[in-house]
Amino acid sequence: MKTLLTLLLSLVALPALANEGGGAVRNLTASPLGIVALLLFVGAYALVIMEEKLHLRKSKPVLMASGIIWVLVAITFNHLGEPDLAHEAIAHNLLEYGELFLFLLVAMTYINAMDERNVFQALRSWLVSRGFSLRVVFWLTGLLAFFISPIADNLTTALLMGAVVMAVGGSNQRFVVMACVNVVVGANAGGAFSPFGDITTLMVWQKGMVQFWDFFALFVPAAVNWLIPALIMNFMISKDKPQASDEAVVMKYGAKRIMVLFLLTIVTAVSFHNFLDLPPAAGMMLGLGYLGLFAYFIKLHEHGNQSIDPALSLNIISEEEPQGGFDLFQKIARAEWDTLLFFYGVIMCVGGLSQFGYLAMASRFMYQDLGAFNANVLIGVLSAIVDNIPVMFAVLTMEPHMSLGQWLLVTMTAGVGGSLLSIGSAAGVGLMGTARGIYTFGRHLVYTPIIALGYAASIAVHMLINASYFH
Repeated sequence: MKTLLTLLLSLVALPALANEGGGAVRNLTASPLGIVALLLFVGAYALVIMEEKLHLRKSKPVLMASGIIWVLVAITFNHLGEPDLAHEAIAHNLLEYGELFLFLLVAMTYINAMDERNVFQALRSWLVSRGFSLRVVFWLTGLLAFFISPIADNLTTALLMGAVVMAVGGSNQRFVVMACVNVVVGANAGGAFSPFGDITTLMVWQKGMVQFWDFFALFVPAAVNWLIPALIMNFMISKDKPQASDEAVVMKYGAKRIMVLFLLTIVTAVSFHNFLDLPPAAGMMLGLGYLGLFAYFIKLHEHGNQSIDPALSLNIISEEEPQGGFDLFQKIARAEWDTLLFFYGVIMCVGGLSQFGYLAMASRFMYQDLGAFNANVLIGVLSAIVDNIPVMFAVLTMEPHMSLGQWLLVTMTAGVGGSLLSIGSAAGVGLMGTARGIYTFGRHLVYTPIIALGYAASIAVHMLINASYFH
């Protein structure tokens, strides 16, 4: 337990101190302010873990901690006579966060737009009304979670499929629990082979550690990660057919075109990165422009207020007054701001702690003493206990010298490792809220050994079929 705690603290809060020009690493781990900064982060993260019990938004404690940690960093470097280093360090971290923030904001806006256009509700309605057996619903929800998650985030995917599971399963708690476990594993596995599937894969891609097309080498290992637990649980589910629902939901005007625009936006972001050597976030913002322009035509079609401009004698659609329908800025406002701000707090906390040199020590232990393979497998296990965002950001801050195969391995383990526990991913936490009292931490834990088999098998398959990436 003591060793695990040491590893845990080193991973989530201990980035290395090295200036961007490759200068010498300062070891300030024993300094009083460095110790205070570390304790601040550990305390803040303890509050994050207890979010469900305290009902305190996870972004709030890390926002407070990040601000205070950077005050301590500034005081430390002023005392050392190098105040410019603190400014350069925080500017670097702000730039990294800014790119990820804009990327995620656009993606969340598109998801919210599709939600408002009834895209997800129509899919749910179709599934519920088909009269499928419980076993078929189990496989369909897992399969859809696996393939929707690479495009949408795993939380949205899990909530959508969880709603289908609850609607079909009804009072059959055993089925609901197993189907929820299957959805969580499928959503996390699906997110692991796409740069857009999870925040961690996005971070690895934008950092340049793995190129866009290389992520898809993880498709088969990720599929194995989901399929093995699903195949085992399949035999525990009855073939009973619940009563079909006659619920019918129709997608609103423009829904299919918004889906096309979202795919076009992803293509634009990839093109910006691969062909123009520009940040993918810039391409995503251009994609937001696509949606903004199309939002105008939706408003024009559905309920635009028309007024005659006496000077031009043209029909002008007012976008300033609220119309009660499709509004781009309402979709932006509905983004997961708690998640975005939590992400800011984590990056700034970890970035601030990096200036005290803790992670240089952790990096030596993890990637030199244990070895890259063992370290990357362990990171997946730790991501089930601690959110995978700070874990992956810590690894990226360490920037250990690894082959592409090892970078793909840690990308996969950080994503799928969260399935081992219900609290290990946003998908699991979200479903615990949706199926409150039915899908719980303890009931998920019953299936952890089965999920662990999939975790081990996915690593073995990756090492086998992607052996060429390890040279």
